[in-house]
Amino acid sequence: MTTLAEAADKKIRCAWAGSDPLMRQYHDEEWGVPERDSRALWEILMLEGFQAGLSWQTILRKREAFRKAFAGFDPVKVARFGEKDITRLMGDEGIIRSRAKIEATIGGARIYLAMQEAGEDFSAWLWGLAGGEPVLNTTGVVPAKTDLSEAMSAALKKRGFKFVGPVIIYAFMQATGMVNDHSEACFQRNQVLRKKTR
Repeated sequence: MTTLAEAADKKIRCAWAGSDPLMRQYHDEEWGVPERDSRALWEILMLEGFQAGLSWQTILRKREAFRKAFAGFDPVKVARFGEKDITRLMGDEGIIRSRAKIEATIGGARIYLAMQEAGEDFSAWLWGLAGGEPVLNTTGVVPAKTDLSEAMSAALKKRGFKFVGPVIIYAFMQATGMVNDHSEACFQRNQVLRKKTR
């Protein structure tokens, strides 16, 4: 049965947002909005890695637990994690307990910091790979991966990042607004186009 709140909300959304309030909020406020903050991009990239083989809804439900477990996704703190931290995280029921993904996140923090120390801005580097501005999907077809996600995946792998295959990276590009994949009927498609992020 339709609730009053649902009846009042007549917005047309991308079909994947469904009726789940958490997914709708994520769709309406975050997904596809161009993100230019380096630390925030790194956090999303790490969460996308944890999502591999699972649903994004699962990650969203656990996101606050992930943030608590990984020190607010502060790369400086995460880079210092050692075996004791890995053991602690493997016992944390609030997150995805995959040793490989945990180790990939710690390694990802170290790579992020190494880039920073070399004078490379993570956001500028990623957006440079993406062409600098959001790509508007005008085909009506949402692919699993593209030539651009293949190239970004290869560049990230070359740096040493893990769980960054082209399908994961395309999802990352969608989430961070490097690609605007909101459907043509979706109310967010044009709102995202108008957002100023610089």
